[in-house]
Amino acid sequence: MFADRAKIILKSGRGGNGHVSFRREKYIPNGGPDGGDGGKGGDVIFIVDKGLNTLTDYRHRRKFAAEPGQEGSKQKMHGRNGADLVLKVPEGTVIKDAESGKVIADMSGENQRVVLLKGGRGGKGNVHYATPTMQAPKYAQPGGDAVEIEVVLELKVIADVGLVGFPNVGKSTFLSRVTNAQPKIANYHFTTLQPNLGVVDLDEGFGFVIADIPGLIEGASEGIGLGHEFLRHIERTKVMIHMVDAAGTEGRDPIADIKAINKELEAYNPELLKKPQVIAANKIDAIYGDENEVITSLREEFESQGIGVFPISAVSGKGLRELLFHVKGLLAKLPKEATVYEQEFDPAVRFFKNEPCIVRQEEEGVFVVEGARVEKMLGYTNIDSEKGFAFFQKFMKEQGILDQLTELGIEDGDTVHVCDFAFEYYK
Repeated sequence: MFADRAKIILKSGRGGNGHVSFRREKYIPNGGPDGGDGGKGGDVIFIVDKGLNTLTDYRHRRKFAAEPGQEGSKQKMHGRNGADLVLKVPEGTVIKDAESGKVIADMSGENQRVVLLKGGRGGKGNVHYATPTMQAPKYAQPGGDAVEIEVVLELKVIADVGLVGFPNVGKSTFLSRVTNAQPKIANYHFTTLQPNLGVVDLDEGFGFVIADIPGLIEGASEGIGLGHEFLRHIERTKVMIHMVDAAGTEGRDPIADIKAINKELEAYNPELLKKPQVIAANKIDAIYGDENEVITSLREEFESQGIGVFPISAVSGKGLRELLFHVKGLLAKLPKEATVYEQEFDPAVRFFKNEPCIVRQEEEGVFVVEGARVEKMLGYTNIDSEKGFAFFQKFMKEQGILDQLTELGIEDGDTVHVCDFAFEYYK
């Protein structure tokens, strides 16, 4: 079966502990501390592999972990860093927190590589803790903790156009006719068990990607049959083509079928009905003339709603050009960028939610924010990007840090030090 959803447990590498040791050489019986730093734990990294189209690799294995960092050694030797864990997924994979259902990362668009979990930092060796009054420190810093989280991987196909309809109305035949796809075609229900993608090439070099979404049934939005497995693929599409059997070979009512599918789409996600729709009345090769009472009824019902009705034959090719150029016109009016889901959840926030953030005034006009939680959050966030900095600001607000700074009397233009970063404060 098509594997487009998997639940797995991820764990970054724990940082190696700092080492406690003292220099011992001939003629130097009481050498100073020389314990080295521990190595950094490995990160958990996701990358897009365009050669993959399923999540099969994650169906039979539940736990994935990066390597821990090694402990430091004597003579100031640094422990080895843990190896990163690199996981390959198809483009369009959305990574969600299993507990909250919120998006952690969407492997689409420019997000071809994402560091999902940061490894723990390496602990400092005792060489760092020597002072004029403490020349033989017998302690070192432990390595930073690993982060473990359960996530859900969901593959949402990236296509410009979604082809929907009840089983056996000719969607696979249509896709094979107008694109380079070669789907399996047979005359029985549920032949298609996975979305098939194809590229439509039109004149002047214009083309678009179309996905044959497997046959839906009533109750799909409630998970009946394979409903949820297929409905999620429609979320990224920009235009939907409803395909119906205009010849009545299946004995179905096309108008009732379209309304039933729209009802399922609305129940799953009301935003889906805001997408432009087109009706492809298929199998006109099996009727007398170019129109019949089914096509007339479709026009009367839907054209007043701004939904075009196009009689076609996926077998003979009749009417396909008109349909495809109408879809091209709809796409030309829509944004070209693919839908990419924004980050809603930071794994570090939950892991370090009980760690206090310390906010203090260092001197006049200078404030300091420190603590494991904010340190970890910065490790996950690229604050050099506009989105990353906005996420950082949201974190500062949600954790009450901005309120604490206000209580301390911070003013516009004052400096805020957060770990190794310094910012000018402005409301």
